[in-house]
Amino acid sequence: MSGLVTGDAVVLGLQPARLPSRALAVLIDLVVVWAAYLLITLGLALATASLDEAAETAVFIASFLLLLVGVPIAVETLSHGRSLGKLACGLRVVRDDGGPIRFRHALVRGAMGVVEILMTFGVVACVASLVSERGRRLGDVFAGTLVVRERIPAARVLAVPPPPPWLVGRFAGLDLSAVPEALWLEIRQYLTRARELDPAVGRRLAERLADELVARTGTPPPPGVPADAYLAGVVAERQARDSWRALAPGSGTTAPVAGMTTPVAGMAPPVSGMTAPAPGVAAPAAGSASASFVPPAATPPASPVPPPVATGDRPQSPAAPAAPSTGFAPPA
Repeated sequence: MSGLVTGDAVVLGLQPARLPSRALAVLIDLVVVWAAYLLITLGLALATASLDEAAETAVFIASFLLLLVGVPIAVETLSHGRSLGKLACGLRVVRDDGGPIRFRHALVRGAMGVVEILMTFGVVACVASLVSERGRRLGDVFAGTLVVRERIPAARVLAVPPPPPWLVGRFAGLDLSAVPEALWLEIRQYLTRARELDPAVGRRLAERLADELVARTGTPPPPGVPADAYLAGVVAERQARDSWRALAPGSGTTAPVAGMTTPVAGMAPPVSGMTAPAPGVAAPAAGSASASFVPPAATPPASPVPPPVATGDRPQSPAAPAAPSTGFAPPA
């Protein structure tokens, strides 16, 4: 991968195209261009048969420059660095900073291509591409461009084998903040390819990785745990923490609160300060949140006391209620 730095100081990891793929792309372009040039030249020869020799020579030179030089420049400019051959091989011409090329880049590449490819039959271009670290020919060096691969084969992703069941959760308190990503990558690569290694070589590699992991975490593995099982358990703990961090607050999922009980389905929590409904208010329908609430029996309001009756200047007390008749006559 080639680290191209953009104008915003962003490093792009692009894979430069090498000589075989570039040669195949140039060969496809040359076959198409030469076939078009021969057909057009034959048509011009029949159309200019009545002209003199100087006119015919001028027409042929103009057609040569137009088709073999001008057409590739126009195609690379309009397609932003993808000619027919490069499109077939999955290549693209970009600037040194990873941006699309413009007319001046295509012009310099096309002009140098006449010398590198057409006049020397590609010998100069092949030598320059082999010598260059990123496979660039002279036209790319002068134009400030680079041919990169657009279609990169996808790497085969292998799943990390799970640890033994008796090791699940044993490394929950392990501090993994000091472990670098390079060491995690080595451990994952070892675990995914452990079955393909020689047993003795795999054992030594696992012990070395386990020693580096212990030096980073500061906690030795449990007694009697093999090195490969220890690595698998720590990687599983790292993956569990990454999954929990992805589901942490901010993604809409919260952790359960300790001691929180699950409410019964259909039961609504009690409302603070809830009182019984007033008399005459219909009770809620069955199945509602307060269907199980039974209001207390309503007590009849007390009889109002009649106000005192004013007689003269002094108010008189209200008449006492008559005693109930029992049929007993008091003595004289």
